[in-house]
Amino acid sequence: MDWQNLAYAATQIVHNFGAVAVVGGAACALAWREAAVQRRLAWIVLIGWAIQAASGATFGAISFYHYGKFPDIHGIAVAALGVKMACAALGFTLAAWLLFAHPSSASSRHAWLALFVLGALALSSAAVLRWFS
Repeated sequence: MDWQNLAYAATQIVHNFGAVAVVGGAACALAWREAAVQRRLAWIVLIGWAIQAASGATFGAISFYHYGKFPDIHGIAVAALGVKMACAALGFTLAAWLLFAHPSSASSRHAWLALFVLGALALSSAAVLRWFS
């Protein structure tokens, strides 16, 4: 068995579920207005962004472990990775803000829309990163 490929595949599975959490959680929150449901969804989105960051770092760690260096990416792939990292940082921060700042319903709606856009942008950047890597 190729342990490296198994590690990459397992990490990709976790990464994919994190992507579902950030995009799907935000989309659901835009549809459901109940405070209790939105709070649960904010936790799902917060955890999803944490999973995205951790699993993304794990991809690099796997490469470093097996090759002694990080993946050799450049140009557009580096830009896409930067966008993904920025989305994860902003998404995590915004989800935490929703949980702990108790914003007004109008501010909350804008935050959920921003979280959905950040999730979609991160997914789009992932496609670019994979294609140009």
